[in-house]
Amino acid sequence: MEKRKVLGKMKSWKKLHAHFKKVKEFNMREMFEKDKDRFEKFHLVYENMLFDFSKNRVSEKTMRHLYDLAKECQLSEKIEAMFRGDKINITENRSVLHTALRNRKSKPIKVDGSDIMPQINEVFAKIRKFSDAVRFGEFKGHTGKKLTNIVNIGIGGSDLGPVMVTEALKKYWAKDIHCHFISNIDGTACAEVLSKINPEETLFIVASKTFTTIETLTNARTCRRWLVEALGEHAVSKHFVALSTNKAEVEKFGIDSENMFEFWDYIGGRYSVWSAIGLPIVIAIGMDNFEKFLDGAAAMDKHFRTADFEHNIPVTLALLGVLYNNFFDFKRYAVIAYDQYLKYFPAYLQQLDMESNGKTVDLQGNFVDYSTGPVIFGGAGTDVQHSFFQQIHQGTDIIPCDFIVPAISHNEIGEHHDILMSNVLAQAEALMKGKTEKEVAAEMKKAGKSVEEVKFLKAFKTFSGNRPSNMILFKKIDPFALGMLVAMYEHKVFVQGVIWNIDSYDQWGVELGKQMAVKIMPELTGELHPMEHDSSTLSLIKAIRKFRK
Repeated sequence: MEKRKVLGKMKSWKKLHAHFKKVKEFNMREMFEKDKDRFEKFHLVYENMLFDFSKNRVSEKTMRHLYDLAKECQLSEKIEAMFRGDKINITENRSVLHTALRNRKSKPIKVDGSDIMPQINEVFAKIRKFSDAVRFGEFKGHTGKKLTNIVNIGIGGSDLGPVMVTEALKKYWAKDIHCHFISNIDGTACAEVLSKINPEETLFIVASKTFTTIETLTNARTCRRWLVEALGEHAVSKHFVALSTNKAEVEKFGIDSENMFEFWDYIGGRYSVWSAIGLPIVIAIGMDNFEKFLDGAAAMDKHFRTADFEHNIPVTLALLGVLYNNFFDFKRYAVIAYDQYLKYFPAYLQQLDMESNGKTVDLQGNFVDYSTGPVIFGGAGTDVQHSFFQQIHQGTDIIPCDFIVPAISHNEIGEHHDILMSNVLAQAEALMKGKTEKEVAAEMKKAGKSVEEVKFLKAFKTFSGNRPSNMILFKKIDPFALGMLVAMYEHKVFVQGVIWNIDSYDQWGVELGKQMAVKIMPELTGELHPMEHDSSTLSLIKAIRKFRK
């Protein structure tokens, strides 16, 4: 693996560190008052998307230092390496080519000397044919009924992507299609979905690359038993399809291999929504709309790959995150979508960001002495204004925020969207400005409060402000815009991984708990006597067995 200068010893990092001594004293309210052109200097526009980063604790000099850091980390070369198909996932010796799925002009991309675009296009053609057959009632269930209940069985990237996108694009669903998702191994997840559907009208999509994922296969077998009890063994091939590469196990399950849709090792799970994993999305919204989703991502890919850093939205977003994480020591980061259809987007980003950059070892195998990925959380505005916004406005820890909002709603009902828009704009301005004790006192006096009341309450009603946020404004959240949005965050995560010199594409941290669970399972059921655990785990196993008796 190529050597790289330690982050803390880089010239640009040292300059940024020296500059930070001034940055940390910046007051955004004063900066806006002194510079009436601040918005013009700190916003970017691409397609129908506006990225406003003026409400950040940065100056033009700060941004120059950040862009210089990206250059010293050879970001341009790293971007090209990813798009070219170099094996940048070094611990698994894999290319990282979710971008190839959006390569709409089918420009050749090679992995191990072979162009992968023909196989990608072949699978997409197969998905179009199958999804159309389901949508238009040509592919029917065992009893001849149309399949209108689509149940996706997956976990992680095989669930979070389809869940998020189908909900985000609900306005584009076929009127008679209903999507359901089973991911949790908790039997309740299966029971709740199965209680709502008719087996004669249900298509199960089992999403597992290896067809061995324990949670997914356990849920799939439960659904299979439920179907067989209702319709018989011969119904399985008409009601189950697979998103997998393991033909032998798929056929063993009873699924016709003609109804197996492939994706490849160069597509990571949390980056797989663009692949065959998107089949439930395609059935819901149609292949034409799914291709617009791909087109939006392709547009963001082009912008990310070709725009200079100073005008590059994902690069700028990522570098702001590095500034807050590594210099201000802000370890949490909120993403709030002011669009009800995007309610699952923060959960999707949690996996995308935290599974990618939650690492402690650099690309050379050394433990790092700096912070990597932050903790991501969020929700839908305005709901979250009545939950965690108290912490964001007045808590002791400062939490940078991304606000995502469409100018035009899919449901223009009375004043609803204007109220929603006024709320998101007000929240961002309030975080930036805050409210001084003097302003609070004047406001309370005007409201007729006594001197004693003012003296006591003014501290409680004061807001420090100077809390950063980004505003990501779209014209409307349509398939193209959603594709842009998701790809933007993918590239942001990539850029931060480059700066931190980590492998953003493996996820070994997911494995240890799974391995230990396999060992504990027979001890819980009584097949084996519990041993070789700490006293807490041993006692809990015994307590569970006792409760079950």
